[in-house]
Amino acid sequence: MARQMENATGDFGRSRPGTEKQIYVLRLYVLGFTPASTRAITNLNALCEAHLNGRFELEVIDILQRPALARGEQILPTPTLLKLLPVPMQRFIGDLSGVEGKLFGLDLRSRRGEPRRQG
Repeated sequence: MARQMENATGDFGRSRPGTEKQIYVLRLYVLGFTPASTRAITNLNALCEAHLNGRFELEVIDILQRPALARGEQILPTPTLLKLLPVPMQRFIGDLSGVEGKLFGLDLRSRRGEPRRQG
């Protein structure tokens, strides 16, 4: 299930009290409820639930409703995912199918292809 960020300037990049695990701050830009947007939301939710185990903050932004945010981030194609934290910031374009290829980009897998141990 997607979680809405309350405050984009919050302290999301640091560990939550009582845990050593990194929080991922993700922002997904979509253009209405197109098939590609729906697939991107579904694929991203599956990725986060399977590999981030509640350690993520996700904001889905429809650029038809909030075009200023898309202009500020220089979003042209949609869907576009921004991984804001942990640094470095990364950008993924498309419906996020082929999840395994995205895991390395999100720093969730080691270079040998084994899941990276968190904590």
